[in-house]
Amino acid sequence: MTPTTHTLYLAAPRGFCAGVDRAIDIVDMALQVYGAPIYVRHEIVHNRHVVEDLRRKGAVFVDELADVPAGAVVIFSAHGVSPEVRREADARGLRSLDATCPLVTKVHLEALRYAQQGYTIVLVGHRNHVEVIGTLGEAPESIVVVESAAEAERITVRDPERIAYITQTTLSMDDLRDIVDVLKRRFPAIHEPAKDDICYATQNRQNAVKALAARCRRVLVVGAPTSSNANRLVEVAIAHGAQSVLIESAEDIGPEWIDGDLGLTAGASTPEPIVRACIDRVCMLGGHRVEEIVLTEERIMFPLPGELLAVAQERGVAARPGNERAAARAAEEFRIRHH
Repeated sequence: MTPTTHTLYLAAPRGFCAGVDRAIDIVDMALQVYGAPIYVRHEIVHNRHVVEDLRRKGAVFVDELADVPAGAVVIFSAHGVSPEVRREADARGLRSLDATCPLVTKVHLEALRYAQQGYTIVLVGHRNHVEVIGTLGEAPESIVVVESAAEAERITVRDPERIAYITQTTLSMDDLRDIVDVLKRRFPAIHEPAKDDICYATQNRQNAVKALAARCRRVLVVGAPTSSNANRLVEVAIAHGAQSVLIESAEDIGPEWIDGDLGLTAGASTPEPIVRACIDRVCMLGGHRVEEIVLTEERIMFPLPGELLAVAQERGVAARPGNERAAARAAEEFRIRHH
């Protein structure tokens, strides 16, 4: 038997973050509580494996609320929505559940606070991304979207003494640093978030990719082409000297890539079984041994909406394992507030 000579370095953390776990759990529980169909505005997270699995269970994904029958249950995706979308849902009598990641909600609240104080808000992010569109909707008359350092050099504001910046949660930390450096140079009085808007999971996964790039010349990133955080992982790997490619599944891995040590990671909306299938394919093609590179452990969990949990308790639908006490507390708090 030929001894193994190459290593597959596996990033940790990788894959699902707390916000994605929460969003998927909301759809799963809503299907159990209310029954199919449950409507979801936009993809709940950007991953076709997740979307297809939920579709098989009875979720219907729509681009616009006009496609949701009056009175139906609709879930807002993890990326967040504008107040206009919420008002439309109320006006049409829809029963809405909010799967917005709490870290995205934090950015929305920052935008509102700065707008109420009369600031010009620079929203650093990709202007066509659904998260940015939702945040922009909080205060469109006060927000300027900036995608690059070059754009940051060109923007004008009505009062350089009353300016603040907020960011999309899934950006490249390195790219953001370049843009913020320009903003701080041009507008020394600019206010910045008290705590980074880029979410903990994005930061952790990008740091893990840098560790992979230091060990091998090629890094495979498992994720969807529409996933911002997965695409940023590819860019970070390349920026730190590795070749990198985005793949959606094990079938995308070509034998020509298996020619030495490899790195493997996954975007925050990629299910672990898909990652495991990719590991198996690499090992089958190249006989690699697997070594996990652990930078940190993630223990964060976000509670599900109290409204959903209250109905679930009434109908005998169990919360996800490990979160029963938090679920019971959130359900009770909802009942206290609304009865």
